[in-house]
Amino acid sequence: MRAHAERLDGLGTTIFAEMSALAVATGSVNLGQGFPDRDGPDSLLEDAIAAIRAGANQYPPARGVPALRQAIADHQKRFYDLSYDPDTQVLVTTGATEAVAAALLAFVEPGDEVIALEPYYDSYAAGIAFAGGRRVPVTLRAPSYRLDLDELRAAVTPRTKVLLINSPHNPTGTVLTDDELQGIRDVAVEHDLVVITDEVYEHLVYDGLQHLPLASYDGMADRTVSISSAGKTFAVTGWKIGWVTGSAEVVTAVTTAKQFLTFTSGAPFQPAVANALALGNDYFDTLRADLQSRRDLLANGLTDLGFEVHRPAGTYFITTDIRPLGHTDGITFCRQLPEKTGVVAIPHQVFYDNTEIGRPLVRWAFCKQPEVLQEALNRLQKL
Repeated sequence: MRAHAERLDGLGTTIFAEMSALAVATGSVNLGQGFPDRDGPDSLLEDAIAAIRAGANQYPPARGVPALRQAIADHQKRFYDLSYDPDTQVLVTTGATEAVAAALLAFVEPGDEVIALEPYYDSYAAGIAFAGGRRVPVTLRAPSYRLDLDELRAAVTPRTKVLLINSPHNPTGTVLTDDELQGIRDVAVEHDLVVITDEVYEHLVYDGLQHLPLASYDGMADRTVSISSAGKTFAVTGWKIGWVTGSAEVVTAVTTAKQFLTFTSGAPFQPAVANALALGNDYFDTLRADLQSRRDLLANGLTDLGFEVHRPAGTYFITTDIRPLGHTDGITFCRQLPEKTGVVAIPHQVFYDNTEIGRPLVRWAFCKQPEVLQEALNRLQKL
């Protein structure tokens, strides 16, 4: 008997599970998995506790509690001047990962092609496989990791159905520019494509740059599935509260798939996130400044150690080339790193179909306390 369905071939255990287990086993500083080592704002935590005590512990509405759907609509209007009806154009999901999977199941038929920006978060490959689609990578190449619009246009075929766009981009930290987004818009409109946008790092953008949602571009409102979540913005990655915004037709399609995945979840967390989304600009400004300083601490330290460092414009992650240190294979390097130095990182290679491009690259998470980052840098001196 075959051990599993063919669509699961090549997926296996995620690199994050492997490396986090290795971190625990070796007592290493974990700069691999992208979770912060601090809790979110006190008001958010207290609101969740209050909701639990008030009895918000049973199934919430399938599309999410009304207060959170309204808060998401208000957030989109406040930051991007995008208007959504909270009753028909907003869906709460079990994190952004479920939202991406549900969107792919909603729009991809077996054999359809999905173009994704490579390197890509590993759940994208799984979601495309579950939907029976075929992934087509368009590579962001070192050292700039910019989108080549000619390569994007060349990747489109009559079988292309979906563009899966991630900006701010994990793992490279690239924030797509207005010109790049306009180019994506032109391709989507010309070929009548659905665009799924993963924007979970929307508030983690540095150096005075700004996140620009694709849904705000002409012709994109009715064809864009916009996805974000509370996990990264409010340091509650374990709560798994994500959302989808889009046209009523788009949101209904995603809801149809999502309802048979988790149906609904996170009852006491949803009203807490609703309140957090209404926090003042000082919260979001402080978050960006704090993470930018941590980025600089780790980037400068890795540079001093001899790595070739790409300083990201957004997200939690720094990409380095390990070849200046005499290494060529990121997977081997990362598997040996905990024993050698007591630090865990993630090899880029697992995020690529074109594995040779990612082979010498390693991703480090800087969403940790400054003293933890400094301890990791001290340990890496052993290299």
